[in-house]
Amino acid sequence: MVLHYLGDEATTSEVHSLKGEIEQSSQAKVVVVSGDIAEPATSAKIVEAAVNAFGRIDVLVSNAGICPFAEFLTMPHATWELTRQVNLDGSFYVTQAVANQMKSQTPQGGSIIGISSISALVGGELQCHYTPTKAGILSLMQSCAVALGKYNIRANAILPGTIATDINKEDLSDIAKREYMIKRTALGRLGTPDDIAGPVVFLASDLAKYVTGASLLVDGGLFVNLQ
Repeated sequence: MVLHYLGDEATTSEVHSLKGEIEQSSQAKVVVVSGDIAEPATSAKIVEAAVNAFGRIDVLVSNAGICPFAEFLTMPHATWELTRQVNLDGSFYVTQAVANQMKSQTPQGGSIIGISSISALVGGELQCHYTPTKAGILSLMQSCAVALGKYNIRANAILPGTIATDINKEDLSDIAKREYMIKRTALGRLGTPDDIAGPVVFLASDLAKYVTGASLLVDGGLFVNLQ
């Protein structure tokens, strides 16, 4: 397994802690790679590290993303640029790099999973920069499914709802907003990263060997709960 992280002080300790947990619980070999996913060279470094350690790549989970909430009319262009570069450009770069490896290896093929968002389907007042990137990831996976199927490469998207992570930690610290978001779900709770893990494993495995170009909404019933 290869874990990619930005390389800043905050994430370095977290990723090495996660590395230790995985190695201890599963005895799996874990390699960590740092770098800004918005830079194409980082994706090349990820592929190189994976091939050097394991000889091939079977699964990619493209998960890097940021969402600095901002008003549309006063949003600095730098905020738009950074969000697009990390979320969409980064997803494109790593998908392209990994797909080239999956095409060249023997046996050929693999599974690519792009983490999109329910925000690909709906709007958000403070997310005019974020929602287009997530819609872009959904579209990227759909087109890659068509482009890469002949190489036995599957490409699918997962669309999480409100998942309690660092990306929305500050926003959900507002108790009233947190309760509002909980009440909007059919299951009556926010999601956790573990709720996304199962769908990822499914799409990565041979249980989904005839699934490509699909989008899986994992939102606790948020999208359908209109009444």
